[in-house]
Amino acid sequence: MSISTMKPTGTPGGESGPSNLKAARLPRWSPYVIAVGSLAVGCGIGLAAGLDSRLQWGLIAAILFVAVSYILSATVEGGRQAKDRLATSMVWVMFLLAVVPLASLVYETVQRGAKVFNGYFLSHSMGVVADKETGGGIYHAIIGTLEQVGLACLIAVPIGLLTAIYLVEYGRGKLAKAVTFFVDVMTGIPSIVAGLFVLSFWILILGFDFSGWAGAMALSILMMPVVVRSTEEMLKLVPNELREASLALGVPKWRTILKVVLPTAIGGITTGVMLAIARIAGETAPVLLLVWVNPFINTNPFDGAQASLPLYIYQQYQSGNQAGYDRAWAAALALIAFIMILNLVARGVARWKAPTTGR
Repeated sequence: MSISTMKPTGTPGGESGPSNLKAARLPRWSPYVIAVGSLAVGCGIGLAAGLDSRLQWGLIAAILFVAVSYILSATVEGGRQAKDRLATSMVWVMFLLAVVPLASLVYETVQRGAKVFNGYFLSHSMGVVADKETGGGIYHAIIGTLEQVGLACLIAVPIGLLTAIYLVEYGRGKLAKAVTFFVDVMTGIPSIVAGLFVLSFWILILGFDFSGWAGAMALSILMMPVVVRSTEEMLKLVPNELREASLALGVPKWRTILKVVLPTAIGGITTGVMLAIARIAGETAPVLLLVWVNPFINTNPFDGAQASLPLYIYQQYQSGNQAGYDRAWAAALALIAFIMILNLVARGVARWKAPTTGR
């Protein structure tokens, strides 16, 4: 009895030919070529139409890039792949639309601020220099900003961390819901409202003088809900298995939070605190109401008016002369550098304190 073997269909001899399931694809370099071509055509259309704004040229090029990518992909690769190309090109265009203003802001600040940004500018105040004269610096404003932001952190960070720990680890019932509601409300409070609250209570009712401490209290009100919300979200991301394992070993809950939960979430918590500092470092309204203006160096935040970088920028720009404009841009550059350094320090601390897993 013979058994016949079946051979696959295809080429003679039973050998299968090349698969016809592989669809045609555009080359990998095609998006770059389309982008360059769209940019060139967009610039040409802008010049021919007499458009003065480079932003309009860029928008035309972006529309051309999306349209050409979709049409070519639909022609060569089919409708399904064309939809994927459309979504990808839209993501890239939105990314560039978000990055271009940021890059333009940084470039403009560096270009204008570098005119007077030097060691003299960082080490002198405006005590003996009029706003219309050249010279002077931001030394007094740097001291005021560092002290006011530091005092605000001393107030807001412990309260915010403990509030977030309560909401995640202990909070149940109506009290937790009420705290969450008021944290949400505080997140949207305008800075001028926080300044008016401290002004009416601390200065008008209690009779204290304008000072950096008063400004720090207003800044802490703005900072607190950001710390609470960011810390709360980071604590929720900690796996419950870690808590349960610690509790199963007989470790008290407070020690579990201190030794297991917080170290696991320290990276996100540090980032949230830095975001909160960035939120308050550029506030002008509370400082204008509570700290007032002082062109001289005042290292005591509890006695007398102080300066700060946001208020210094506002004051110099209000002077209405070129020397004031140059100092304002240089102070803005210093403020951006201050926030950047804080973020770099936060990333270093987050990596240093991040939990490590052994083999």
